[in-house]
Amino acid sequence: MQAGAPGHTGWSATGKSALATGRNWFFVNVETDAGLVGTGEGSGWPRVVAAAVEDLSQILVGESVRDVERISQKVRVALMGHGQTGVVGMGALAAIDMALWDLNAQALGVPVSTLLGGTTRAAVPYYVHTANVDAAKAAVAKGIRAIKVGGTTDIVERAFAIREAVGPEIDMMVDLHGPPWLTTADAIAIGRALEPLHLLFLEEAIAPDDLAGWKRLRDKVALPLASGERLATLAEMRPFLENGLLDVVQPDTGRFGGLTQMKKLAAMAEACSVMVAPHSGSLGPVAEFAATHLLSAIPNGLILERLDPDWSGRAQTICGALRSDRGLINVPDGPGLGVSLALDFIASHPSERNIAIATGGWNADTESEHLLTQSRRPRAPKLSLKKNL
Repeated sequence: MQAGAPGHTGWSATGKSALATGRNWFFVNVETDAGLVGTGEGSGWPRVVAAAVEDLSQILVGESVRDVERISQKVRVALMGHGQTGVVGMGALAAIDMALWDLNAQALGVPVSTLLGGTTRAAVPYYVHTANVDAAKAAVAKGIRAIKVGGTTDIVERAFAIREAVGPEIDMMVDLHGPPWLTTADAIAIGRALEPLHLLFLEEAIAPDDLAGWKRLRDKVALPLASGERLATLAEMRPFLENGLLDVVQPDTGRFGGLTQMKKLAAMAEACSVMVAPHSGSLGPVAEFAATHLLSAIPNGLILERLDPDWSGRAQTICGALRSDRGLINVPDGPGLGVSLALDFIASHPSERNIAIATGGWNADTESEHLLTQSRRPRAPKLSLKKNL
């Protein structure tokens, strides 16, 4: 479906994120001969993921919904012939796998969190995006205890202004993932300037495929580091964990192969004393239910991303709602995920486009170049600001 843009994101102060023009949500219903319906959500490139699920359905019809791990392996084998399909292939698996967990929990009359091992917490903390001081104050006034500011333009100035406005008791994160990606030197300079803010984490300061850069960043910046929303498999996450490059892994609930693989990643992260904070910025409401169940069940769950306020149609997309209060989401205690789709509303918002480019993050007069990585210029104002800190 074509979803409307959120009210704002952490990047709204400097331009428009890609979510403002190109947000699609893709949902899957899996039906059984016993009459049960399981619901899942896939992301990664929703319009392409939809085609992948349609193709994969040919090898899934007739399978037992109880064989979740075997079905996951079967899908991986089927995808293998197409090469490393990344978040597209794993986004398709995520939607199917999520629906299977929903089905199995419904059949047993228990919440998905019970199948995941039971709850370690009855409510899951979340954070919201705040582009500026006013948005941050509004969030804190609602009782939210964690906020994130994003972008690369004037990020140090904005982050310090927001910290001063909300005080030291509110957890704060900074997301630097462009556009465009920072060079490692710029990421280190910005990270060092942000150190006095005592962030909960510094997110995606450089591209996730630059392992050498991540090693330099880890050595030079005294802040917890987070990344992972653009990665699709355990193998892609493994070097970040083995090399001690992250304090927080951020698998996207719709891109990372479903709850089966996310639980495996949580165990890998736990062995490395790394926390889990699922990415959810571009996702619809079904994935949020799944992430809530996961975070309630794993011991190293940290916090969940949430866009609040979001598009008003979000609540109309589903039947059922997550209950939240003062920065905590209550874990659903009914059978399955606790959510189903409002099919008529979804049908009334057909997918139109899924490609968009964010605006406002490049150096002056270079936006039309659409550079993937760019050195920040001019550098002198950033250096003088850092000195004054």
